[in-house]
Amino acid sequence: MSLRAWLASVIAAAACFCATAQDAGPQMIDVSPQYYKGYRWTTDEAGDSMIVYYLTDLYVFPTPRFKNQKERQAYDRLTRNVRLTLPYAKMIAETLVETYEYIETLPRAEREPYLKRMEHDIFEQYKPTLKRFSKTQAKVLIKLIQRETHQSSYDILRAFLGSGRAVFWQGFGRLCGVNLRAGYRPDADREDSRIEAIACRIELGLL
Repeated sequence: MSLRAWLASVIAAAACFCATAQDAGPQMIDVSPQYYKGYRWTTDEAGDSMIVYYLTDLYVFPTPRFKNQKERQAYDRLTRNVRLTLPYAKMIAETLVETYEYIETLPRAEREPYLKRMEHDIFEQYKPTLKRFSKTQAKVLIKLIQRETHQSSYDILRAFLGSGRAVFWQGFGRLCGVNLRAGYRPDADREDSRIEAIACRIELGLL
């Protein structure tokens, strides 16, 4: 039995006991909301009232281990880089969804001019910020974009701007030391695994 299933059984059993012990009917049990997403009252096979809690997801992260101080410092830099770039990756993902939904409402003839204007506006808006990114931070951003969108940056550009523009930006990125086709494989790549663990901790408010 998994830990979540065991906890759910214990809570449900305790809730059932408390409910049947009250003559005034079901009473709300004091369980901190941070541990559950919701609850509902039900009855068991004997007709007794019981409460069922829907527990929040439980995340268990391995303790980072380092061979030396240099490796520890590299991990700290990676943490800072993920902190910096994760909000931008999420914003890009949201923008893509909004853009896709909007262009679907446009006549086909108006889509390409709109996407060209969008490309120009985004470049002008974020150019000052992105120019301050280091090469390493840019690489982390590319990986986090794939994490948020489940597509490589190259595939996104090709889908929205066409193969020609995608090839152009890929070439430009390679000149700067960034590969837009870079994959994100936290289950197979040690660096990606650490990025994923750091990103999850940030999203959970643990970092």
